[in-house]
Amino acid sequence: MTANISTGHLPDPPVVQTLLAEGHERCAGVLDGEVAAYIRALAETPPDLFGACIVSSEGPTYAVGDARHPFSIQSVSKPFVFALVCDAIGPEAARRHLGVDSTGLPFNSVMAIELNADRTMNPMVNAGAIAATALVPGATAGEKWEHIRVGLSAFAGRPLEVDADVYASEAATNLRNRGVAHLIDSYGRLAFDPDEATDVYTRQCALLVTAEDLAVMGATLADGGVNPRTGERVIAEETCAPVLAVMATAGLYERSGAWMYEVGLPGKSGVSGGIVTVAPGKGGMGTFSPRLDAAGNSVRGQLLTRFLSDRLGLNIYASAAVAPLRRAPV
Repeated sequence: MTANISTGHLPDPPVVQTLLAEGHERCAGVLDGEVAAYIRALAETPPDLFGACIVSSEGPTYAVGDARHPFSIQSVSKPFVFALVCDAIGPEAARRHLGVDSTGLPFNSVMAIELNADRTMNPMVNAGAIAATALVPGATAGEKWEHIRVGLSAFAGRPLEVDADVYASEAATNLRNRGVAHLIDSYGRLAFDPDEATDVYTRQCALLVTAEDLAVMGATLADGGVNPRTGERVIAEETCAPVLAVMATAGLYERSGAWMYEVGLPGKSGVSGGIVTVAPGKGGMGTFSPRLDAAGNSVRGQLLTRFLSDRLGLNIYASAAVAPLRRAPV
């Protein structure tokens, strides 16, 4: 049997759809994990929703289950806002301002800020993400928000709207994020008013998406910044590699190492149950299942992505020998 390696294209469409359906059926009965309860609007999400979608860089779409059920994007917004910042100020400037190393601690950790001299360790945790939102082009909060809304809509290939209930629920309880913003501002690591930056960040997390939207957004990163569905260039080609690198190192918080060991693909999770995964050159995958593990990552989403990475030959670390095997000289 020939080994699956991360080169070339996705398998033929019937194979992709069959394996997507098989993986969905295998994982649907897993009842581990809990819906995020600390945000009222998310606590009301039916726990057994489960959908997934794959969008090829060449255009075909494969969907199963609740792939078109809307949910708030939450932290899955982070790599795409980071991409907008990299496009605006350059990847190296973004790296200096935000960092690229994993904290090894929860996404909302204050200790991570205090223990690290650079304070904003990476844009995939809340401190770095709020700092990234502050760096988005715009002189006012309104201008920054519009840049984010338009940019993430371009990634998704359709206009995205805010879930007003989710936004109101989070805005009423985001004291920790406001505290984080003021803390990093006190260290001179925030480029905008901390309360306004936190509000824009809260609004971006409340944008409504589907698993299909996440797959299109991931496929845009996989295709050198061009949305395969609309044909629009969303970000510069040279922006994609730095964004995918940070997703790989910190996209699933303190489980990022385990994720790369098991899945071998850049990914980003959110507490509403979404995960976006990128197979560079091949396409993007979006999953949605609101049952979360202790780190805030979708349980079934992780299992399904691991299954598909293996069966579709997506793991970027998998390889096969190029040269014929030779017997070592005696």
